[in-house]
Amino acid sequence: MNLFNSKTKIIAHDLWAITAAWVLALLARFNFELPPEPYLSANLQALPVVVVLQAAVARHFRLYRGLWRFASLPDLWNIIRAALLGALVVGVVLFIVNRMVAIPRSMLVLYPLFLVFLLGGPRLAYRLWKDHSLRLESLAESAQRVLIIGAGTGGEAVVRDMLRARTYVPIGFIDDKPALLKSRIHGIPVLGRVDELPALTERHAPDSLIIAVPSATDAEMRRIVEACERSGRPFRTLPKLQDIVSGRVGLQALREVSIDDLLGRDKIELDWVAIQQAAVGRTILVTGGGGSIGSELCRQIAGLGPARLIVLDASEFNLYRIEREMSTRYPHLNAVFVLADVCDEVAVKAVFERYAPRTVFHAAAFKHVPILEQHGREAARNNVMGSAVIIDAAGRYGCDNFVLISSDKAVRPSSIMGATKRFAELLCERANRSFDTRYITVRFGNVLDSAGSVVPLFRDQIA
Repeated sequence: MNLFNSKTKIIAHDLWAITAAWVLALLARFNFELPPEPYLSANLQALPVVVVLQAAVARHFRLYRGLWRFASLPDLWNIIRAALLGALVVGVVLFIVNRMVAIPRSMLVLYPLFLVFLLGGPRLAYRLWKDHSLRLESLAESAQRVLIIGAGTGGEAVVRDMLRARTYVPIGFIDDKPALLKSRIHGIPVLGRVDELPALTERHAPDSLIIAVPSATDAEMRRIVEACERSGRPFRTLPKLQDIVSGRVGLQALREVSIDDLLGRDKIELDWVAIQQAAVGRTILVTGGGGSIGSELCRQIAGLGPARLIVLDASEFNLYRIEREMSTRYPHLNAVFVLADVCDEVAVKAVFERYAPRTVFHAAAFKHVPILEQHGREAARNNVMGSAVIIDAAGRYGCDNFVLISSDKAVRPSSIMGATKRFAELLCERANRSFDTRYITVRFGNVLDSAGSVVPLFRDQIA
């Protein structure tokens, strides 16, 4: 029944349009007067051939797969091509059949013009009517009134989706480009600049703001967010261009503004070829592999093709969690998950003897500064003695590389946590002089959104 109500009606309409276009072309040839009887008879006899051939050409250009509700310029281009090719095919076939006797040659020029109008006009009219109807429906009291910041491609796509939906009413654009001021996009006016946002929100009283500038730099994003905050209205944003994999921007891509948008740090491009060459086909051990830093190391290493990945952690839950993730995301990865404490010298030696890792990433450590201030003994046991056990084992069992994940708090340490990490760095320096293993220390600052970092704390406080 649905097929009859949609596709069948479209086909019937197009067959009528083909017939009407052919008849109109004949009438136009004779100045819309009744043609002489020989011409009238010949063209009426040719009409079934015209309808069949043109319908076949229209089907070839997939005119019946598109929805009139979403008719667009590509659909119009298909109609034009179908009309031109159809006129050519009709002309060739009629010439072969009867040398086009009593069929004026000018009809092959007039016919596609009428056909484009009769096929495209109703489609355009239907879309305009539907868009207008949905826009009126969206003006319900429950719909949210929104101002859209950015009148570019992203903003235009968002408005297009809003006009199809019923939960948002776009009342205006905000954009800094002078050429866009006082212009309209899909009938929605560009009201002013970003700096005028607080005054514009007072005047138009939107329920929320949408930042639709996916190409904005970090500095531009901070400026926009500051203007949104001054307006006192809730706001959301589209993801950045590099995060839009599908290439389509729409309402479903809206998200809260994250701290990543405001950092202002340049993205560091890594030499993944060199990194992969150092990891592929090797056995790699990650201590503290279930923690926030260790688990990310495991994810990165798993994608580089190691011969074996050994994940060691003292937390049963963290180990269980990373094991589940690795088995799901990397089912073919040769991974070993060891529940052990880095301070347990016997357990650590057993791991090195059994699996002979060539590279070690030592991420196992206590890192929460205020807690370690109250538990200095545990801090020293785990961060110093545990590191000493791993550092010594890596050298004695002939590992090629050892990477200590340290902290910027080890620079002139003013806390127990920083002091213990500095002690571990000194142990690596001593081991570099005692073993053939290459010992490397990397200092991390606050790792964004890691467990125990300030970002989750701020997020919880704001919520």
